[in-house]
Amino acid sequence: MENEIISYLEMCHREGVNLQQGMNYRLGGDYSVILLSVRPNAPYRDEILDDGSTLIYEGHNIPRTDISIDPKEVNQPQFTKRGNLTQNGKFYKAAQESKDGLRSPEIVRAYEKIKPGIWSYNGQFEMIDSWIERDNERDVFKFELVAIEDDESRPSVLHDQPVRRRIIPTRVKLEVWKRDKGMCVICGATDELHFDHIIPFSKGGTSLTAENIQLLCARHNIEKRDKIK
Repeated sequence: MENEIISYLEMCHREGVNLQQGMNYRLGGDYSVILLSVRPNAPYRDEILDDGSTLIYEGHNIPRTDISIDPKEVNQPQFTKRGNLTQNGKFYKAAQESKDGLRSPEIVRAYEKIKPGIWSYNGQFEMIDSWIERDNERDVFKFELVAIEDDESRPSVLHDQPVRRRIIPTRVKLEVWKRDKGMCVICGATDELHFDHIIPFSKGGTSLTAENIQLLCARHNIEKRDKIK
């Protein structure tokens, strides 16, 4: 469920693997997984744009295996030393094939790091573009993803007119987390929490201000659903 707050261990359990890297192509067989962060001093320059409906995700550096080489000073790799595609290469190829009409856009689940030990499931996205750009004298990969209606029961294929949605900006999540003290505002529970729209987005409620967002536990979130209280 989108806007769900989970721990790192819960996230790994859900995906069935130990998520040690941020880019995981076809981890779920018919979908991919990315881990992102837009916090200050985050290792990569991920961005959330268009009031939260678009992600610009940065590719990943070479592994730090040689202490004499700074991964941030060399091109992000598209191929391994053996000539196989890296995670950058796999995501890049998928986006380019989609742009060329050779396949449907890749479905990607996005998890966002809010603060140490706290992650938010931002829902499902379609990856619609990829490119390589110069950044401080090196090449980096960029990927554009657009948020879609997060219905995990549907097949991971492109609809003719997918329903777009907006995710809650990081700054709002942090403000709400601090204001509500990491607890459900109804019962005080500290587990199975969700960021909930007080006035539902479907009824005109905004995702852009903390005044319309609150923390609810799973039970009270399900009870509320899209009712206005």
